[in-house]
Amino acid sequence: MTLETPRRLIWLLALTYGLTIANIYYCQPLLPEITGSYGPATPALTTLNQVGYALALVLIVPLGDIVRRRPLVCLLLCVDAMALILTAIAPTVGVLLAAGVVVGLASAGVVNILVAYAATVAADHERGRAVGTMLTGGLTGVLLSRTVAGLVSQAVGWRVLFLAAAAVTLVLAATLARTMAPADPEVSIGYLAQLRATVRLAATEPVLRRRSAIGACVFASFGVFWATAAFLLAGPPYHFSAAAIGLVALVGGAGVLAARLTGRAADRGWQRPMTGLLLVLGAVSFAVLWLGGQHLTWFFVGLLAVDIAIHGTHLLNLSVVYGLTSAARSRIASVYMTAYTLGGVIGTAAGVAAYELAGWGAVCVVGAVCMITGLAVWIRDCRSAGYIALNERIRGSA
Repeated sequence: MTLETPRRLIWLLALTYGLTIANIYYCQPLLPEITGSYGPATPALTTLNQVGYALALVLIVPLGDIVRRRPLVCLLLCVDAMALILTAIAPTVGVLLAAGVVVGLASAGVVNILVAYAATVAADHERGRAVGTMLTGGLTGVLLSRTVAGLVSQAVGWRVLFLAAAAVTLVLAATLARTMAPADPEVSIGYLAQLRATVRLAATEPVLRRRSAIGACVFASFGVFWATAAFLLAGPPYHFSAAAIGLVALVGGAGVLAARLTGRAADRGWQRPMTGLLLVLGAVSFAVLWLGGQHLTWFFVGLLAVDIAIHGTHLLNLSVVYGLTSAARSRIASVYMTAYTLGGVIGTAAGVAAYELAGWGAVCVVGAVCMITGLAVWIRDCRSAGYIALNERIRGSA
């Protein structure tokens, strides 16, 4: 069976995106409980999830252009399910952390291959909306993952949560095996040649490099915030339970709405000014979150603002970079998302270190610096675009 329209297909891909990306984020609100089971090394699980994600972007995602997507995606989903089961039954912290790497790797392979595919099947004038739909699915999965994790863990324990996630992932593999249309690879080259082509693309496309740098900065701020928010809320003055911490994530639901609205703005060609506005919002949001260390209302306001800024900027970046070429978009996904995820890895590690050394205030300073760095790259991008436009006008009048 195949889906009849690209729109129906994109909605299925968005659902898969959300349920698969959730596998990476289930652990974040549960870190205090998992740490109680395995000891002080457990917080490294979030960083290792992102390490696996980054490895997949370099080694797995480029396969999306050169092999059949349907069997590749289904295989990765099965690997993901096995790693989730191992997470639930890990006998030692070493096994737990190794499983975390595999969960990140397999989940990243699935979602990024599917996003590139969605950008390919969508018409040019609907690409922003298609990418927005995919990110809406992804953001919903990220948000609900924390809520579901907190509620399920409080009811039946965190290990049952990962076993249930494994079952859902296997159902997704069976569903896509029946519904994705078989298709030949887009590019008939070998694996090493594809990797070299991906490196050449990064070296020769300045817009891709700048947008990748902006993406790395905003996802670093994401890692800074979410790697530490659970510890803030679990401690004084809040003393939230795991379920309450999971429910807090729902406040970021406006980021889902922002993704849809930003996708429409992207289709109208407003990517550059909207990016600048969102980066400014992101920098300001960390000042608000600093106040949230003692006042829950300010914490919620800052959370709302930072989620809108991060997810909106990410969508605008994808809209720009996927418009740079009409084929082999897995190469673009590999370049952009590698930078994006490395930013998340660095941000997660920096956030945890800042919290341990100097508390919540230091976390907010690090997050704001990430956003301001992205704003600096955006300013350079605007200057470069203005310089190119001026040269074109000069050549046109000559």
